[in-house]
Amino acid sequence: MKLFDTHCHLALLYEDPINQIRVVDEAKRKGIVGLANIATNLMDFFTCYKNTKHLPNVFHTIGLSPSEVINPGRDWEAKLEEGLSYPKVVGVGEIGLDYYHKYGDRNAQVEFFIKQLEIASNRNLPVVIHNREAGEDTKNILKSKLSSAGGILHCFSENIQYAKDMINLGLYISFAGNLTYRNAKNLHDVARAIPIEHILIETDSPFLTPHTYRGKRNQPAYIIETAKFLAEIKNMDIEEMSEILLQNSLKAFNITLDEI
Repeated sequence: MKLFDTHCHLALLYEDPINQIRVVDEAKRKGIVGLANIATNLMDFFTCYKNTKHLPNVFHTIGLSPSEVINPGRDWEAKLEEGLSYPKVVGVGEIGLDYYHKYGDRNAQVEFFIKQLEIASNRNLPVVIHNREAGEDTKNILKSKLSSAGGILHCFSENIQYAKDMINLGLYISFAGNLTYRNAKNLHDVARAIPIEHILIETDSPFLTPHTYRGKRNQPAYIIETAKFLAEIKNMDIEEMSEILLQNSLKAFNITLDEI
C-alpha cells in the first residue's frame, strides 16, 4: 500500500528540523511515498522549506490562511510570489474563509482570499482551500475565481450536495482523521456518496488524529488509519483504493511518480 498525505503541517508538528525530517522518514517507512507540507503563514513556509527542501518526497504549498488576515506581514504578496518560484512548491494554500474564529471582519477575509486565488490563477496553480462555517461564500467565490488548475477542499465538513458542487467546480474532496470518528456520520455519508476518483485523504497533522491514535499528536504516518476506514465504508479493497488515492494526489498537485 502506497499513500500520499495531501495536507500536513511540519512546522506545527515540530520546530526542530531534525524532528521534522524524522516524521517524514517514519512515514516513508510506513508506505507514505510523499506528502504536501501546507503553509498557513510565510514564516512557517520559508523556515520549513529550508529544513526539508532536500527531501525528495516532500512537496510544499505557500499561502496565508484566514488567521493571517489582520497581519499578513510586510510585502506579503511579493514574498508569496517569491515562494511560488521555488522548486517543489506545487500550490497556493492554505487559503480560504473561517467565520468560526472571526479573524478580522468577513469583508477583509473575502478580499484576502480573492487576492490569493487570483495569484494562483495567474500562475495556473492548484489551491488548497480552508472552509469553516463559510460554505456559501466559499462556494460563490470559487465559482468565479478558482484557478483552472483546480484544487482541494481540505478537511471536508459540509454535506453531500456541497461536495458534489465542489467537485463540479474542479475540486477534490479531502478527508482528514476525523473521518474515522464513529460519530462523524455526515462525513461517512459524503464519503460513500461521491466517487473515489474525486477523493483525497490527509492528516492535517498535528491536528485531527485518527481514532486509533486519539490522545497522540497526529503525524503523516497515521494516514494509514484514515485509508483503512475509507476502504471499509466504501467497501473497497484497500490496495485498489490506495492506488487510486495516490494517483488522485499526484494529479491534484501535478506531480509525477518520478519526482518522488
